[in-house]
Amino acid sequence: MVRKHTRRAAKAAFAISLGVALLIGLTAGVAGAQKARASSKPTITIGTKSFTEEYILGQLYGQALAAKGFHVVYKGSFASSELADPAIRHGKINFYPEYTGIIVLDLAKSKTFPSTAAATYRAAKKYEQKHGLTLLKRTPFVDADTFTMLTKTAHKLGVKKISDMKKVKSFSYAGFPECRTRITCLLGLKNVYGLKQVKFKALSSISVYTLLDKGQVTGGDGFTTDPQQNSKKYTALVDNKHIFGFQNVAPVVPQKLLKGSAGTKIASICNKVSSLLTIKAMRAMDKAAYVQKATPKQIANGFLKANGLK
Repeated sequence: MVRKHTRRAAKAAFAISLGVALLIGLTAGVAGAQKARASSKPTITIGTKSFTEEYILGQLYGQALAAKGFHVVYKGSFASSELADPAIRHGKINFYPEYTGIIVLDLAKSKTFPSTAAATYRAAKKYEQKHGLTLLKRTPFVDADTFTMLTKTAHKLGVKKISDMKKVKSFSYAGFPECRTRITCLLGLKNVYGLKQVKFKALSSISVYTLLDKGQVTGGDGFTTDPQQNSKKYTALVDNKHIFGFQNVAPVVPQKLLKGSAGTKIASICNKVSSLLTIKAMRAMDKAAYVQKATPKQIANGFLKANGLK
């Protein structure tokens, strides 16, 4: 009788041990599967162009993706679109935020100027798809170049539109080095507006607004999201021949990055971020960088938390 109970106890102990072992094995299997799924997520290697708004955009998309479990690497900045474009084509990066009008007019070198933001986006996406890339959804905000000058200078010269500068005998214009060869910048001023009398000054570490304030240039290449554009101190001449184009932001990514469930998730996260980037939001973030001296990382973190994305 005792031996029977002993056998029953042994069987029970064996059953419990077996159950525990199976449970441990099952748990380990689930953990392993979870780990495998996590490791199956592609690494997002983000590149940006070398100015503050781009750094903020890179952090916004990167931090939002990292918050959802993606491994994000910040590759550093590329001086211009002309360098970022070949970098993503050759796999040095697989994600960078770009301005749709820049893609169409400066990279694709379109001979025509799309008449709407939607047409610009379609043309930009078509260009990227030819190179195995694509665009995620565009932002509501547009950050286009502006022909900016001091308001008092505009009044003195009697100019309101860029075409009015034709009557100015000689003037200087400041912009980033790539402005010199872009139809959306100096090339457009010369070839589309016929302003052959312009003298170009390449920007380095000093902003165009500093040069304007010091009277060192007549005008310069400002941007619509610059916080200074809210000040009556500066005037942006009307681009009546539309050389600056429509400049919504859209992330550029390889088509293969968007395959499978991970790709669907990448698109969903980034499209949500883009949908929140209004002109008001972007100007506020740019101002936080320029005026409050917050870092792009801090700015992006605050914005994403405020909008429930972290």
